[in-house]
Amino acid sequence: MALDKEWKEFHKVDLGTGWEVPPGYPAGIQQKILAGKLDEKNGVGSRTRHLRFEPGEYTTAPFIHEYWEEVYLVSGDLTVGNDVNGNGGVSFEPGTYACRPPGTPHGPFKSEKGCLLLEIHYFDNQK
Repeated sequence: MALDKEWKEFHKVDLGTGWEVPPGYPAGIQQKILAGKLDEKNGVGSRTRHLRFEPGEYTTAPFIHEYWEEVYLVSGDLTVGNDVNGNGGVSFEPGTYACRPPGTPHGPFKSEKGCLLLEIHYFDNQK
């Protein structure tokens, strides 16, 4: 299975630069692509990224996408299932993990104190 990722040996990841707001996210949530490229339009590729939430930031609607997603909570807190005002949901601590198949509704999400996630996204129809 070709995942179209570049070869990268161990190196220090600079968490101070290279962050951007993913399309459709509020400004307080940013991503840093570590490797790969995901082409959602054509349903190919893979990517590994960090996603971070600033304290108090939240999304307001569930996400649904057509690729696999693996998420590991590296640091901070993450609440899953809040309402449109950021209230409610179930809170998780570092060391928790999720693996979601394509088409699975998930979220909305919020973080009270901020968090850092490690995410891997990929399509399972790689050639």
